[in-house]
Formats: sequence, C-alpha cells, structure tokens
Amino acid sequence: MLLRNRILGSQLWIPPVFAKTTFNTSLSMKPSPRRTLCASASATVPLFVPPGVEPAEVAPEMVLPGSNIVVGPYAGHAQIRVVEFVKSSARPRDCPRDGRPEFAVVGRSNVGKSSLINALVRKKEVAMTSKKPGKTQLINHFLVDKSWYLVDLPGYGFAKAPDAARNDWTSFTKGYFLNRETLVAVLLLIDSSIPPQQIDLDCANWLGRNNIPITFVFTKCDKMKGGRGNQLNENLKKFQELISKNYKEAPPWIMTSGVTGLGRKELLLHMSQLRHYWDN
Repeated sequence: MLLRNRILGSQLWIPPVFAKTTFNTSLSMKPSPRRTLCASASATVPLFVPPGVEPAEVAPEMVLPGSNIVVGPYAGHAQIRVVEFVKSSARPRDCPRDGRPEFAVVGRSNVGKSSLINALVRKKEVAMTSKKPGKTQLINHFLVDKSWYLVDLPGYGFAKAPDAARNDWTSFTKGYFLNRETLVAVLLLIDSSIPPQQIDLDCANWLGRNNIPITFVFTKCDKMKGGRGNQLNENLKKFQELISKNYKEAPPWIMTSGVTGLGRKELLLHMSQLRHYWDN
C-alpha cells in the first residue's frame, strides 16, 4: 500500500494521519541531559499520529523525545545492520526499479546532510562530506539491510554552483519527487542554528503542494548549549510558526545531531513505522 495518495490541485498536502491532539512533549522525556535539552524547544505542539493509533488513545510516553511524533503499532525493527552503495543516477529514470521503499534526504547545502546520513548508518563516509557546498549532484541510492533505500539527493541553494547546475537540481530532483512511486517520505533537513531560510520554506511548500510526505529533520541540535540554546529554540519556533501558516496540520518533525547522534534512534524508529505501513 502506498503511504501517499497523489492529488492534483493547489491545496497543500494534508495527511489523513495527522491529528490535533497536543501534549507538552517534555512529558515524554527521560531525565537525561540530552533529552531534557531537546525538550526545551518543544512546547505544546500538534502531534503526528501514525496509522493504527486513535488520537484519543495517545499518551505522553508514546511521543518520541525531541519530536512531535507518536509511536504506533507499525513501529518495528529500526536498527541498521548492513548498508551498501548501489548506484548514482543522473536522471530519475536511471534509479533502481526493484520496488523497494525509500526515504529521500534533502536540504540546503551545508545543512549537515552527509553527516546525518553517516550518523544514521553508523558508517563513516557512506555519504561524502565536503567543505564545498553542492558537491553531491547525483541521486545516490544506498541499500539498507537489503530491504529499503536511503537516498542522498543533491543539496539546494549552493551559492557557488553555476546556473546550469542549479537548473539541473530543479529539473531532475523535482522529477524524482513527482515520479518515484516507491518514495515513502522525504526527510527535509533544516539547520536549527540559523533563522528560517526562505529557500527551505519554498522547498517545503513545493513538496506540500505536490502531495509529497515530509518529515522535518532539524540538524545541528548539539549546539543547543549555554546562551546559544535560547537562539536555537527561537529558530525552531519561528520555522514551525511559518510552516503552520501553510499546513492545517504540522508535518512530523524531530531534532537531531550528526555529531552526537542525538535523535538517531528516534528518527530510525519513525522511519520504521512509515516503512512497515508502506509495506502493508
């Protein structure tokens, strides 16, 4: 069963599994320094209630730390044992066609995309990190546990790339989003250390208008210490407020760090329930 049902029109994507149930997500935290830190950015927020869970049944302990995501019955094995590079594709039609579900990782250049991918799979240099934004300009498929794909997409907004490269991102990456039937969800990475960027909002709104499921993954949350923590909290709050103007229900979001591994287990668990629902 496909997780998404494509529709045409000007309305933004409103997933049927969202609910207006709210909790103060800090109630779901264990008293560890890391999770308490995450809780500071999460006031009372709309929750992402997955398939198989009735909104009225949601309890605070069901909410993943540092997120608005509820864990449901489709959540299963979330540990990664084996990951292997399959291929790089310059065109969507060249991507693997074996029917396996996949998650696409995308974000503004220098958002920490490669670091997050490497942290998720716990294998150095699976995704190449670079000090030159825009280095990744192909669709890279990594097969996880021989059952699903993690897809590394080119970063957008790289300032030093030529116009031709920017146009290529717009054409072939959007073509991938629109025509990839095995796409379970897009992990849209947002840099929590800076104020909301219009280019991120534009990308989120485009994905929404085209009925592409999104999970917002806030990166660099390890920097939420001392005086900088208040600024990061404010950045997250502002971004969510801006998104809420275009979405009747907030998409799922989670706080992460490719440096410390913050949010790794929680994000993989969230992905597992989406994937297992897709498989059914």
